[in-house]
Amino acid sequence: MEAAVSRVFKGVATMDGAGVRLRRIFGFHDTEALDPFLLLDWFGSTREADYIKGFPWHPHRGICTVTYLLAGTVRHGDSLGNAGTIGPGDLQWMTAGSGIIHEEMPQLSPGGVPMGVPDGVSGFQLWLNLAASEKMGKPQYCGVLASEVSVVEPAAPGDAKVRVLAGSFQGVAGPVRGAPRDPLYIDVELAPGVSIALERPKGSTAFAFTFAGSLACGNAKLEEGDCALFAPGDTVTLAAGPAGGRCIWACAQPLRESVAWGGPIVMNTQAELELAFRELDEGTFVKKGGSRA
Repeated sequence: MEAAVSRVFKGVATMDGAGVRLRRIFGFHDTEALDPFLLLDWFGSTREADYIKGFPWHPHRGICTVTYLLAGTVRHGDSLGNAGTIGPGDLQWMTAGSGIIHEEMPQLSPGGVPMGVPDGVSGFQLWLNLAASEKMGKPQYCGVLASEVSVVEPAAPGDAKVRVLAGSFQGVAGPVRGAPRDPLYIDVELAPGVSIALERPKGSTAFAFTFAGSLACGNAKLEEGDCALFAPGDTVTLAAGPAGGRCIWACAQPLRESVAWGGPIVMNTQAELELAFRELDEGTFVKKGGSRA
C-alpha cells in the first residue's frame, strides 16, 4: 500500500549554539507523531557570521545525535576522547546514552572561486530518542567518511543516486549498523522527472525532507525546505520536479514512551531530567565507560 503524506512541516528560522543561524524543521513539539525522531535542524550559509561561533562544549543524555555534512568542514571533540574534522559527505553518529559532552565548531572555508567567496557550511543534525532501557547505557561514537558511504544508482546512470547512511537500500547496507531503533537513513538525489519507489519498514515512522529542487508524492508537492511526514503504508513514490530533487529519507520504529525534554537532554520523567541537570552542575554527569570507533 502506498503511504500518503499526512503532514508537511515548513520549519522555523532560529539560532542555536553560540550563535549559529539555522532552520529547525521540527523539534520540541509533536513528539508523539514523530516518535522516535525528536529534532531535525538544517544549517547552511556562506556568511561567516551565521555559523563560525559554532556549538561549543555542551552535554547530551538519552538520545542519538546524527550530523550529516554536505559542504564545508566542522571540527569536533568529545568527552570520550574523539576529535577531528568532518567534511562534505561525512557522517557522525553519536549515541549519548548516560552522558557525553562534545563540541562541533564549523570552520571558515578557504574561499571559493571567483573573488575568494567563502564556501560556508551546510548539513543536518537529526536527533533520535533512546528507549528508557538504553538512556543510561554507555555512550558510543561512530564517525563515517564520505568514502565509506555506499552509493546506489537504481535507475539509468545519472538518473538517481541513493547514498546509504544507515540501514540498507536494495540490499546495500550503510556504514552505520546496530544503531538503536534500527533506523533507515538515506540521501536520495533525482534528476528532473525521475521517480523512485522507497520501501518503508513495517510500522515505522517515516519522513522525507526536501533540501534541493522539488519532489511530488501523490497529491503533495514538496518544495525546498518542506518535510513530509507519512501516514501508514509500505511504499512511498517520489517524483522529481523540473529542476530535479534531493531529500533525506528516514524511518525508524516508534518507542511509545513518555518524553521529558530539557534542551540537550531527553529522559522519560521530570525527576530523571532534574537529576541529569543536577549531575551536570555537580560534575558527575559523565560516567565511566563508553566506546568509540
